[in-house]
Order: sequence, then C-alpha cells, then structure tokens
Amino acid sequence: MIKTVFNFINKSVFILLILVSCKNDNSETISTVDNKFPTTNFEFPFYNPSLSIDERVQDLMSRLTLEEKTNQMMNSTSKIDRLKIPPYDYWNEALHGVGRSCVATVFPQAIGIGATFDTNLTYRISSAISDEARALYNTASEKGYYKKYGGLTFWTPNINIFRDPRWGRGQETYGEDPYLISIIGASFVKGLQGDHPNYLKTAACAKHYAVHSGPEKLRHEFNAESNQKDLWETYLPAFEALVDAKVESIMCAYNSTNGEPCCANKFLISEVLLDKWQFKGHVLTDCGALEDFYKQPSEGGHGIVKTPAEAAALAVKSGISLNCGSIYSYLPEAIKTGLITEKEIDSQLAKLLRTRFKLGLFDPKGSNPYDAISIDVVNSETHRALAKEVAVKSMVLLKNNGVLPLKNDLSKYFVTGPNAANIDILLGNYYGVNPKLVTILEGIANAINPASQIQYRLGCMLSEMPKNPIDWASGNAGNSDVTLAVLGISSLLEGEEGESLASATAGDRLDYNLPESQLDYLRKLRKAADKNPEDKKPIVAIITGGSPMNLAEVHELADAVLLVWYPGEEGGTAVADILFGNVSPSGRLPITFPKSLDQLPDYNDYSMKGRTYKYMNLDPMYPFGFGLSYTTFSYGKIQTTTPTISKKDNLKLKVTITNSGKTTSDEVVQMYISDIEASVIVPNFQLIKTERINLKSNESKTLEFELTPKDFEIVKNDGTRTIEAGEFKIYVGGSSPMKRSFELGAQNMSETIIAVK
Repeated sequence: MIKTVFNFINKSVFILLILVSCKNDNSETISTVDNKFPTTNFEFPFYNPSLSIDERVQDLMSRLTLEEKTNQMMNSTSKIDRLKIPPYDYWNEALHGVGRSCVATVFPQAIGIGATFDTNLTYRISSAISDEARALYNTASEKGYYKKYGGLTFWTPNINIFRDPRWGRGQETYGEDPYLISIIGASFVKGLQGDHPNYLKTAACAKHYAVHSGPEKLRHEFNAESNQKDLWETYLPAFEALVDAKVESIMCAYNSTNGEPCCANKFLISEVLLDKWQFKGHVLTDCGALEDFYKQPSEGGHGIVKTPAEAAALAVKSGISLNCGSIYSYLPEAIKTGLITEKEIDSQLAKLLRTRFKLGLFDPKGSNPYDAISIDVVNSETHRALAKEVAVKSMVLLKNNGVLPLKNDLSKYFVTGPNAANIDILLGNYYGVNPKLVTILEGIANAINPASQIQYRLGCMLSEMPKNPIDWASGNAGNSDVTLAVLGISSLLEGEEGESLASATAGDRLDYNLPESQLDYLRKLRKAADKNPEDKKPIVAIITGGSPMNLAEVHELADAVLLVWYPGEEGGTAVADILFGNVSPSGRLPITFPKSLDQLPDYNDYSMKGRTYKYMNLDPMYPFGFGLSYTTFSYGKIQTTTPTISKKDNLKLKVTITNSGKTTSDEVVQMYISDIEASVIVPNFQLIKTERINLKSNESKTLEFELTPKDFEIVKNDGTRTIEAGEFKIYVGGSSPMKRSFELGAQNMSETIIAVK
C-alpha cells in the first residue's frame, strides 16, 4: 500500500512539473503551437500541443505498461482505451502513389520517375501523393477506420542501387547511379514530408539499409559482401543524402552485409547511421526480418540467436525502434531473463513516438494545416494531368528510323501484343487502385481520327508458352498502315518474392530475354509487314517493364522502339501523345541495358567491377542516360572562368544548348566527370549534375553549373574520400559519354579539361 501511494505521488509530481515548467532542455525538441491550447483543457499532458514533443513523449511513456510499450513498437498497434489512443498501423506504401489502400492517383513506377532525371517534377509527384495521403487519412479517421495501409507513415522511397538487371525489385528504385538516386530520392522525401516547421505531412522512409539488391529468393539468408570503396562510393551515398534531407525513418534490409544481419549490423546502424550521420529519426525492420535472426541457415535464416526473445532484445539493443512483425511481443520475456532492460526499450520507443507526435496524431483536430486537406484532391484532374506529364517525360525512345511521329489519320492501325490492353503493365508493384486506368490500346484508340480503322488482336500471351498453333493475327501487319506491337514484361514476371505469380525465380529475371513467344510473334509480324517489298509496312514496338531486358532482336525487327516502363493511370494517353507527336520523347535511361547477361558479373557478386555505366568496359545495348528525341540538340563549347583550380575552389561552367531541329522538346542535360589519372581504380566517368530544359525550334539557352570540391573527390580503397591533383575531363551532353551513345544517334557532347592543383 505504501509503495502504491509512493508511486502515485511520484507520478503526480512528474505531471505537475510538466504542466508548470514546460521547459526545453538541450535535447532536440520540436515545439508545436505555443500557448494556443491551455493546459487545463487536456485530460492528459501528452495531448497538449503547447508542450514540447520530448515532454509529451515522456508523459505518454510514463502512463504505459510494459506490455503496452512493446505493443506500440510493432507495426500494428492496439488501441489504449483508458488513454483514448486509437489503434495505429505504421505500415503504409506510397512508392508511386498511395498504395494498397483507397482509390488514389497511380503515377508511373519509380524507375520511370528516375528516367525523368527531374527533381522538381519528383517533388511535385510526392507532394501530390502526400496531399492525397492526408485527405484519405482525414476521411478514414473521421469514420474511425485505422487499418493497415491507412496511416501516415510511408515505407518509401526505395533507394537501393539497381546494380544488376536480374533483380526483380529494381523497378522500385530510381536506377543504378548513386547521384541520380540521391537527388531524386531527396526530392521525393521533401515532397512527402512537407515544409511545415512543426508538423510532418507524412513520414517517409529510406529503404533497404543497406547493400540490398537481390537475389530475392535468398534475401532472408544472403550475405552481401562489399569492400569499403564500393560501400562508400556506391551503396551508401543515397542513404546519407536522405538523412541530410531529414528523412523520418530508415528500414534495415533482410540480408546480412559483410557478415552481420542488417537489422543488427553494428557498423551500419551504430557507427554510420547514428554516430557518423547523426540520424535523428527511427529505424524499423523489414517485415519478418527478426524471424530470420533465429531461423537457422538450414531453414533459410541467419541463425545468429536461438529464440524470439533473443532476437527481440538484439534488435532493440542494435537501435531498432519498430518491428514490422510480432517478435517485439517477446520483449517482456527478454526483460525477465535479463537480456534487456526497460530503459533500453524506452529509448527506442521514445524515437518512435516522436514520429507520431510530429504527424500531429495526438493533437486536437485542426491543429495543423494538413487536417484541412479535402478528399477532393484524390485523383483530381490536376493530379491526373500530373500523372500523364510524368509518364510522357519518363518514356525513352530507343530507336526511330523516321517512322515516328505518326499521323493520326492513317487508313488503318493494327494494335497487338500481350500488353496492349493489359492493366497490370500500367501498375508495376506497390500500386494503388484507380477507376480510370487508361490502357495503351485505349490511349491509341482515343487519339486517332474517327475516319481511321483500328484493329486489335492479342496475338500472343505475356508469359512463356508454346507458339500459337493457329495464327490469325500477324497477317494484319501486312494490310495496315502501321503495326503497334505492345510487348515486354509485367509484375507477373518481375517483382518481389511471392508477388510475381508467373515467375519461377521468386520475382528475379534470371532469363534476360523477352519470352520466346513474343519474339516469335514479332518475327511473324515483320514477315507479314514485308510481304510486299515495294510497300513495306512499319512496325513500332512499345515495350513495358521495369528493368533492362534483351531487346537486340526487337531493335532489329522494329522500325521504332519506345520503352514506356509501368506508366501509371494515364499511361495509354501518354503513349499516344508521343506516338502522334503531341510531345517529343525526352526520357533517359537511368540504368544500363547490357547486350546479354554474359556482359555482367555473377548476380551474387556485389563488387561494382564490370557493373553499371561507371565500371562497364564493354559496349552495352543501350547506355545509361540514353534517349532519342524528335529533334536535335547541339552543345556549344564549355566555358569556364579558369582552366585550373585548387582543391578548395568552386568552379563555374557555362554551356549553351540549341534546339537545332524543328520540334519543341525537353532536353535532359547531363554533366559527367572523369579523373584522367588516379592512384586507385575510379569510374570511367560519373554523373555529377543534370537539368531538364525545354527549347523551341532554333531556341538556345545557356546553363550555368557550379562545381564544388566534392565533385572532384574520388573514393580510395579504404572508403575515405580525397581530391588528387591532376586533370579531370568534364562532359556535358544529352547522354552518358559511352561510345555506344553516339552509335545509337545520341546528340553531340561538349567536353573540357580542368586541372586541379
């Protein structure tokens, strides 16, 4: 009885101190709405927005039992009636639109966003997504719905390096280049989280930390080995960039990196993320990752502990605040057996609760401006127009012998192929639902003149199967003015483990080729189209997919090749806009397309030697940064203030770009740097700046870039960065400076030499 009274007095004194002092100490705090709400109006101090977040977190935690604390550290939390706290599920998705939830705008897949090379556009995309997320949350919470995929904590973006085209989840990334991923990812985070000084619009998450890009089938047990140079040059820069952009959370990966599971990796979490980068948000597990801790290698796990309680304790001690799963329910048992203390649990719970307070989830309705976002924004005409703009700017023209753009009043069009009327190829993975998905067939049909005839036949199936026993389709290629063959792959063939239902390799693409049935059908189309040598009919191949694939035969057989990725809800409209010349194609490849898998190292090898445009010494099928246009651009001589700088100087460069053709078009200006002579192996060249511009026919624009010493740094074998004296070559053009870019008709490029002393 005396102990109970003593505890009551202690808690009362603690609450009184909070109510009276409301002071800020030296820890990082975020004040909400100062003095707007009198403390006497709130049943519990943690509901008072006038207090600092740290004070509110401490008050809330002081009221929770141990079981309630651990419950609040799993993704699906229970309600706490006595504190009037509703349930909340941290798991929500917004890879390219609010996903797996309500009707929402479906933007092009992430790899397509990367293909725009456009940070401003990316910010507009994620700002629209977070507006829709708030509107949907506001509407659902008013009805008392707090379901999975209904919260404001979004586990996106995926900023892993798309190091190998076999990885089925590469479609979720922005490509193979750390700089491009960094600038696109940071813009996406800023748009998701908003710019309010006190509140997050939504909470973003950088995943999967770190050195994670397949193989999917082995991800729960795989050990990715990376040397320090590759780690700091390739695998970590995007994560550091997003920490600098104040991303709210980091998701650790399933696999091990250099011998330690990522969710218990002392080097990655303690030494790098928390100590070196000073990350202030919370860290969470990938879903089910803690089960891998106690599953033995023979069971497909890491086998570093023996029991769930040990796994839970190890994760908390490693700095993991949130468990996607249920293993943290074993934390009370871990305390009883001396594996961990409640104080250690409190430390991680406090980080996690701060996120919910920053989202305003414990504030009175109307405390932040995001509470007022109306459901009218969801799939609005403005957002649909943005989805189409993104799709148009993402599509990459890989070949054009002059057949494009098409007239929209030809006598007959033949649309065919497994993906012409396929809704799945608009979505990719981690997608939302939309009632107005425009297929490629629908987009083309809507764009042609009513006097024209359009025929559609499936022609062949998407996945591998025997050749069609009866072919009633390919003959149309011989009596049509143009054949539009929509080929490629879908999320049935590539994606996450368990999601790709037609994949025999857990979503990875260990066969780099298009399904043979599609190639066989394209051969028949070509034969039919060429049956009259004096009147050969053109074939346009429209390719869907989220990863590189072997398009060598497609390139040979088709007169034009347009890569459209997974283009979202307005994908069909965007394809038609490009085909019929309403807009010039301007997407650029964010990943290299090798000619075959023979050009690549072993899939399980995480060394960057021979990988990506930076270290590939063979001619690829299509190079990084490549994409054709309906016009031509010329680049003037690079102008610099001085040809020689010191290691501490900034350098300004100017270059004039001219649209020397007849069509208004965007150009994606890309700047690369190459260290001509270095003490260690360095990239052949690497992207350091990019800017998208629009130029009318014969219009010129002069761009100015400023290079900092960081742009001249190289990464040494021990992972440290330095600037070595010597000469550096700077390239500015519309593609990477690989020889193959020019063989395929990329625009000209300007270059200069800068000496660093």
